[in-house]
Amino acid sequence: MQIILRADVDNLGRLGDVVMVKPGYGRNYLIPKGLAMPATKANMNIFESERKKLEVQRERIRQAAQSFADRLNEAHVVIPVRVGENEKLYGSVSTTNIGDALSGMGIEVDRRKIVLESPIRSLGEYEVEVKLHHDVKSTVKVSVVKLGTEMKKEPEKEPVIEDVQQGNQQA
Repeated sequence: MQIILRADVDNLGRLGDVVMVKPGYGRNYLIPKGLAMPATKANMNIFESERKKLEVQRERIRQAAQSFADRLNEAHVVIPVRVGENEKLYGSVSTTNIGDALSGMGIEVDRRKIVLESPIRSLGEYEVEVKLHHDVKSTVKVSVVKLGTEMKKEPEKEPVIEDVQQGNQQA
């Protein structure tokens, strides 16, 4: 079945693309959700008339995702975990744990948008990617620490004032 995409769909295409999908996927998911319409001559004409409106809406969503990504880049998540001998974690840190920690900070992120190739299984600092939009990605700093320890803050460096005398120097 040929359809016209009315929105960007992961692993399928972007707004305005005419793609071939299985009939059940098109009829039961894409069309009822408003993500696509059947690719007929009449629908092509209708789509062309509403393309501008859909592109403006898509750009608005992208800009909102970009501003959220800027806020997310500043976030530093600390996840305390139980550890055993040799600093080995009991279990692992997954996208659910990271999503819950972000929620605790007041930042709501769908855990499915957090990209982790494999769960975190050791203490340390990690940079985790969050895919907010096709064109917008962000990274979150995640620190996995031993339960009961506080994150060590780096002491603020005092400015160094050099005492330089200008003028007569003796050899």
